[in-house]
Amino acid sequence: MKILQGNVLKYGDNINTDLISPPQYLEKSLEIIAQHAMEGIDEQFTKKIKPGDILVAGANFGPGSSRETAPIALKMAGVGAIVAKFFARIFYRNAINIGLPVLECQEVDRIRDGDTIAINLQTGEIANKTTGETYKATPLSEPVMEILSAGGLIPYLEKKYGRDFVDYKMEKY
Repeated sequence: MKILQGNVLKYGDNINTDLISPPQYLEKSLEIIAQHAMEGIDEQFTKKIKPGDILVAGANFGPGSSRETAPIALKMAGVGAIVAKFFARIFYRNAINIGLPVLECQEVDRIRDGDTIAINLQTGEIANKTTGETYKATPLSEPVMEILSAGGLIPYLEKKYGRDFVDYKMEKY
């Protein structure tokens, strides 16, 4: 999981959680929510995306509601990673918690829709296979890499402490 490669679907600034995961589907199953991912900004998103594609956006990706359905919808729709200038903090954390890699890169304006990029999650290097350029993203920390490698926070905790411990802790809340 250290290097991810995929085709780019490019979007702009201030893509909020209502655009990512339209609220009219929140009472539906996660599968239905994923079928409507990004519908608020691109009705063709789920028709265009292929498993492992990389969503690239401008500044402030994911502001709005703290609901986890936004990153879950993107992951279930096939997004392999998201690269943006910066993320709303709660979206960033929710994405890591569900095992979706998110990287901050100030050079996203140089990446175009349809480019193929390869991301080294540990070093933060992004290689544009289409143009030959490289960009520097903020590398992910070792604890974040461990969570992503496990598939998200719950699988990470289950691996580290055992399923019974996690089930016990979850029942308390």
